Amino acid sequence: MLPLSLLRTAQNHPMLVELKNGETYNGHLVSCDNWMNINLREVICTSREGDKFWRIPECYVRGNTIRFLRIPDEVIEMVKEDINNGGGGRGGRRRGDFRGRGGLRGRGGAPRGRGV
Repeated sequence: MLPLSLLRTAQNHPMLVELKNGETYNGHLVSCDNWMNINLREVICTSREGDKFWRIPECYVRGNTIRFLRIPDEVIEMVKEDINNGGGGRGGRRRGDFRGRGGLRGRGGAPRGRGV
């Protein structure tokens, strides 16, 4: 299970984000990108010391400032189900698959030209 697939499945679910500076953000995940930058909505921000709180309608968190994310267990189960149903993993072709008109040409493929 890859972290980004987990995050993409967690969209519209509540999560806790702790930053490297100690601040925490509790909110619902709206979106994320390949650099783990995330958008949250209905956010409650807690100061580093835990004594100050702010309610923010939405916020953007840069991925390289994140220390950790806490997501509900149900999201992890959803990702496991996707993987078991064949929807998980990276897309694309498997080893030995080929596409297009070229057949097995290129890097050790069948020769071209006369006699074949």
